[in-house]
Amino acid sequence: MSFRLDAQQLPALQAWLEHRSLLLPGETVLAAAKPGEGNMNYTLRLHTNCRTLIIKQARPYVEKYPSIPAPQARALVEGQFYRMIQSDAELRAFTPAVLHADPEDYMLLLEDLGEGSDFTPIYQPGASLEAAELTDLLRFLSALHRLRPEAKLENRAMRELNAEHIFRYPFMEENGFSLDQVTPGLQAAAMEYKTDARLKAAVQDLSAVYLGDGPCLLHGDYYPGSWLRTASGVKVIDPEFGFTGPAEFDVAVMMAHMRMAAQPPEVLDRIRNTYQAPAGFSWRLARQLSGVEVMRRIIGLAQLPLSLDLQAKQDLLREAYTLILEE
Repeated sequence: MSFRLDAQQLPALQAWLEHRSLLLPGETVLAAAKPGEGNMNYTLRLHTNCRTLIIKQARPYVEKYPSIPAPQARALVEGQFYRMIQSDAELRAFTPAVLHADPEDYMLLLEDLGEGSDFTPIYQPGASLEAAELTDLLRFLSALHRLRPEAKLENRAMRELNAEHIFRYPFMEENGFSLDQVTPGLQAAAMEYKTDARLKAAVQDLSAVYLGDGPCLLHGDYYPGSWLRTASGVKVIDPEFGFTGPAEFDVAVMMAHMRMAAQPPEVLDRIRNTYQAPAGFSWRLARQLSGVEVMRRIIGLAQLPLSLDLQAKQDLLREAYTLILEE
């Protein structure tokens, strides 16, 4: 990586874009600012005298947690994912166009979908997902899992990183992260699960499913932080965890976050009744993976902006435990 993206270094960014012929004649970068709170990458919205653009760089660590190494090729995977779905008009309408993917500097230049906000406010009390929004999100997921691209998206390094934080780290008795800093009393509550041999064995079996091959192209991180509300409707972004695998994983993540956001039971019913599952889809597997996602978000490092007290988190953990060990 020879170029480091920096909102304070506009002349260098202008030169980088010009050298790659990515600007229009006479186009000048006037300003750059973060478009929102991201986790994985350094991302900017560029304002030029002609338009706005999104540019992101994958650094050798997680942007939100610099102590965690992460594969830089994730930026190229994201670009590959977007290009793989371009043949489908329905999927294309939900996602930004790729303007440039740079393998040397791990940069991605994207169409700007416009001012918007992600769906993370639904974790707050009283917030809800609109029926039309849920329909759109399920329409995207159904179309994505129907797609059968010619090439596979392996994304092995990112999957291994993700597997560590989903299936292993949260269930370690000692991992250096005090849950009491998040919610007093949560560390002791979590130990019941961290020391449960049957649960941990089941979680490792599910990890093998996640790391195995599957027939469907997955987003890989299908949760409210990857969904945008914009003036032109619901959009889906940040597929750097995308891969070809079991469709149940994407559905599981979505269901888990609806539980943690305390959405009405009808929302889970609508997911089951509206999502167009591919052949061989297992709702039992989806529920099990959903339980793991709930647990890792409550007792793992990747915390959410949940306004839940200890009792509510304990209730979710018990429900997740039941889902994972479902016979």
